[in-house]
Amino acid sequence: MAQIEHIEIRMVDLKPKVRRTDAIQSFESQETPIVRIVDTDGAVGTGYSYTIGTGGPSIVALLEKTLAPRLIGRDAEEIEAIWNSLLMATHSTAVGAITSLALAAIDTALWDLRCRRAGLPLWRLAGGSKRSVPLYTTEGGWLHIETQALVEEALEAREKGFSGSKIKIGRPHLSEDRARLRAVRNAVGEAYEIMTDANQSFSLPEAIRRAQILEEAGIAWFEEPMPADDIGAHARLSRATPVPVAVGESMYSLSQFKEYLQQGACAILQADAARIGGITPWLKAAHMAEAFNVPICPHFLMELHVSLVCAVPNAPWLEYIPQLDLIAPESLRIENGHACPSDAPGLGIEWDWDAITAHGAMAPVTLGRK
Repeated sequence: MAQIEHIEIRMVDLKPKVRRTDAIQSFESQETPIVRIVDTDGAVGTGYSYTIGTGGPSIVALLEKTLAPRLIGRDAEEIEAIWNSLLMATHSTAVGAITSLALAAIDTALWDLRCRRAGLPLWRLAGGSKRSVPLYTTEGGWLHIETQALVEEALEAREKGFSGSKIKIGRPHLSEDRARLRAVRNAVGEAYEIMTDANQSFSLPEAIRRAQILEEAGIAWFEEPMPADDIGAHARLSRATPVPVAVGESMYSLSQFKEYLQQGACAILQADAARIGGITPWLKAAHMAEAFNVPICPHFLMELHVSLVCAVPNAPWLEYIPQLDLIAPESLRIENGHACPSDAPGLGIEWDWDAITAHGAMAPVTLGRK
């Protein structure tokens, strides 16, 4: 039995290559905590999570002071036991973003280690449902982008083989959102999917109003229409519109997803493996959604999620937003508009440690014996 011998913790702050805006915020930077776990046989697993510009040092501190020390001497194969013990160790700060993001950095490292020791890629070890998944792009649909540019970006994505584009909504008046969506729909035709994302910016009455224009445009889903903690409002919206309501990126525990499913408050789950606390709870959310005959279309993290959506049967889409191309440039293979998970053992992410250093990563904090 190989035991966890030492853990390295570092963080690198990555700047997006394009401007990213939505109805409530601008995505200025991506703090990326990275955890490496080494066992007594010398096997290594690497995991990570992210923020969109704030909270990264708090995640690193929680990892260093509270979570990582509890890993030394543990059997790395006991991922479920480790995850639950770490959750209990932080019960006074869970459920919440900082705790979940710290748990995710450890949990993804443990899964990477498990896959590498088994000689299997994550997509196979976690289920092995399919070998590729259709892509839709968000990178050309940010809220600040003018209408003609939206059209050009969608047409370019379609030409590359993508099956859909996401467009951010939440302009001051619904007429602006309507004009933007109509222009894109007229350009790409009826067969190309258009997703929309309001980033929790609407009240219930305004969400119902905006849903009418989404229905007119044949929109694939209405993402995060209202604050995520208002399940009742999402249930009322879901009853008021035939447009599928999508939620999940701003939810941090399995129970939150359970409540949405039980109340019929959504039609699509968008669990984020980092924000829910790692691969271990993400797979539970995916299978719970499957039991409700609901698809899971995860938020962000395409380099990791490509393996997870190919592990389960109810994940029809992968969101294209490059996250790690500056420090792991070979981590997503695209063929004819489909993303294909790596067949190499592990998560399928090949880290460029020189690039991580070059982008100003903090010096690693090491716990345990080296």
